[in-house]
Amino acid sequence: MSETVQQPRDAASIRDLTVTFATDAEPVVAVNGISLAAHAGEVLAIVGESGSGKTVTANALLGLLPETATLSGALIIRGREGDETDVVHASHAQLRAMRGRDAAMVFQEPSTALNPVYTVGFQIAEGLRAHHRISKREARERAVDIMRRVGIPEPERRVDDYPHQFSGGQKQRIVIAMALVLNAGLIIADEPTTALDVTVQAEILDLLRTARDEFGATVVLITHNMGVVADLADRVIVMYQGDIVEQAPARELFAAPREDYTKKLLAAVPHVGRGKSATQDAAAPTPTAAPEGSPVVAENLHIAYPGRFGRTGVVAVKGVDFWVAPGEVLGLVGESGSGKTTIGRAIVGLTQVVDGSLRVLGHEMRGTSMRSLKRLRPDIGFVFQDPATSFNPLLTIAECIAEPLIVHGRAANPRAARGRVDDLLDAVHLPRSFGDRFPHELSGGQRQRASLARAIALQPKLLIADEPTSALDVSVQARVLELFGELQRELGFACLFISHDLAVIDEVADRIVVLRRGVIREQGSTAAVLGDPQDDYTRRLLASIPVPDPEQQAARRAAWVAASAAEAAADSGR
Repeated sequence: MSETVQQPRDAASIRDLTVTFATDAEPVVAVNGISLAAHAGEVLAIVGESGSGKTVTANALLGLLPETATLSGALIIRGREGDETDVVHASHAQLRAMRGRDAAMVFQEPSTALNPVYTVGFQIAEGLRAHHRISKREARERAVDIMRRVGIPEPERRVDDYPHQFSGGQKQRIVIAMALVLNAGLIIADEPTTALDVTVQAEILDLLRTARDEFGATVVLITHNMGVVADLADRVIVMYQGDIVEQAPARELFAAPREDYTKKLLAAVPHVGRGKSATQDAAAPTPTAAPEGSPVVAENLHIAYPGRFGRTGVVAVKGVDFWVAPGEVLGLVGESGSGKTTIGRAIVGLTQVVDGSLRVLGHEMRGTSMRSLKRLRPDIGFVFQDPATSFNPLLTIAECIAEPLIVHGRAANPRAARGRVDDLLDAVHLPRSFGDRFPHELSGGQRQRASLARAIALQPKLLIADEPTSALDVSVQARVLELFGELQRELGFACLFISHDLAVIDEVADRIVVLRRGVIREQGSTAAVLGDPQDDYTRRLLASIPVPDPEQQAARRAAWVAASAAEAAADSGR
């Protein structure tokens, strides 16, 4: 008699799940009767734009929806020991027992997931002691061990550090450690790499792969980035407006997507080689000196943050030379901590130039006075990374856009500025009626369009765009980049476009400066830098960009490992 082989059970299963939110108006149906299963030991990606219902589904798996949410259907979490939790009908005590033990969450923004007043070791140990009767010493030892396994250097020392003492990528590793320390069978990763540089993103994806392969966890990956899906997922579910529109094994879906919405998501992913690098002549000579009338010229530029008692603190930029030519878009790329945002802030006088020269629109920024800066600022626009935090939530969109017009005396009040505001809303393809809405009533892409409108309100000669699309869905990002290109061609402003994503830079930049740890590693035309990079660091940045093709992405992952090893060897030899 043959022995029956028992198949591993699904780590989570959802049947006919509907999630409805009560509002002051009509109830909003966020998830509309979906059914899915997360098979044991797989990486299941749930993809879609903002508003598709993917994050609501992820939060429902852990019972984290607010009290305004009403759930119907079945939602079962199965632990490694065989116990089941019906999330829809579970008590608070049952949900607390399930969280961390059977299923754990890795949130999008680790800074908000970690408590700033406790050490990371305490926070990792907290989950252990909540579920197991172990001593503080044993909990600390296990915290050190899991920190080592997720790649935190010197865990014996760093276990007593606070979250602010870690980089963004390290904080995300800590959050993943908190999910793994209790050996949860299901890990839900909600946009775990959106806020990270591409090189750090590659490391975090590798760590999630380790969670599956070495820890035996099932990973549910929530994302809008199809390149990330191609890198990591075994199976893909595509959601749109609360419904599942397509699901298939990853290689099958990328090779032959059936639905138009899936095809649109794939087409929206930026690719190196489809933008300026494809239209420029890589062999064409590039200027070796700043052209006449360049709005930004930096020579041996050093920028530092002030230290205590008036002393120079951290020198973030160390002797760089670059320029932004008239009407040109210069892409400034590098990882977090490279100094790129510091340069953008120095151009508008928000960071101190301590040595060398930085001339902005003919004005020397080193030792400049506040009065001089006030005369300069109407000619400089700034687009921030997150418009939700740069807009005053108490003002309407029209009032926010009118603010620079009023501050610089171009209009007496928001009512007087409304005609100009309506023209600006037209320019960024937003309905004029949106001017009467508040920032929270617009989507992320709509807010970034409004942020563009505010930045060009005074018709600046120079625009600083600091990661303006990094927080957006890929399809929304594509529309914002297209709009940016239209405005730049129409208005002719020069632009310093700051980003860590070389695929985005390829869409907009005429030239590229690659920055690392405050030093320029490479610069040249977009075609030259992206087509034939000369520096190991640039090659690693390129290899870190995930592409929506599982076959190609596997080769790129191998290239990323090789480039990282070559760069590490070069660094040790310097």
